[in-house]
Amino acid sequence: MATRRDFFTQSALLALGTMVLPSYAISPPKKLKLGVQLYTFRDEMTADPKETLKQIAAIGIKEIETARSSKGHYYGLSPEEMKRTCADLGMNLKSGHVALDKKFQKTMDEAAASGQEYLICSSMPSDGQTVDNYKKVAEAFNKAGEDCKKMGLKFGYHNHGYEFETDQGKVLYDILMDNTEPDLVHMELDLGWVVMGGKDPLDYFKKYPKRFPLWHLKDMNLKDGHSTEFGKGALDIPAMIANRKASGVKHIFIEQEEYANTPLESMQYNMNYMHHL
Repeated sequence: MATRRDFFTQSALLALGTMVLPSYAISPPKKLKLGVQLYTFRDEMTADPKETLKQIAAIGIKEIETARSSKGHYYGLSPEEMKRTCADLGMNLKSGHVALDKKFQKTMDEAAASGQEYLICSSMPSDGQTVDNYKKVAEAFNKAGEDCKKMGLKFGYHNHGYEFETDQGKVLYDILMDNTEPDLVHMELDLGWVVMGGKDPLDYFKKYPKRFPLWHLKDMNLKDGHSTEFGKGALDIPAMIANRKASGVKHIFIEQEEYANTPLESMQYNMNYMHHL
């Protein structure tokens, strides 16, 4: 992916001179409604969720995806209060990371009350890096998708890097893709973890077109496996944006787990990057 990255970087630098990017290469990023996965602000959200959301809104974030915390899915706020707080700040509570466990009915009830659209299982709900286990998980995902659909919700799954390991010569993530119903299981592709897993997200856009309505847009350092500010890691962000329609993405959530200074400074950096592609 380094060759593609170099091409886009050089083209962008030359755009102010005699060279411009082809019209098909990148659509204006300012049209995108960029969101954030609140795990980026996990400590701040636990300490003061309303003030943190206010700061997030101030830098232009339009959509919110929650993460589980020590104070629950909504950081000590009720689902209704979380919905109102986001709406008052001009943001939309769109999605939430949850566990597929024995409390899933309560999780769905809370999500329905919050007005969010997606419930995303944030990690593999059972152990076993085998084809058989991933087929069983796919069945559980289809069932969860049916349950969510009955309540007006959409169920999905967020990958890490381990799903791209192989068993019996097959990529385990592909087992999930091939055995889940697209109308019941809405995949959230974490682009950074795809790269960390040794794969190219563009290959998945081609192999499974329109199957990824949600993204985690995350740049990552291949040397230490840490996330970093946009443009500093291994993810070819311009190429991802250029090919977003092939993926079927509707909601892009920026996530960064490690920071140069503070989460807010890193997120401001990432937003500036996106607006100056």
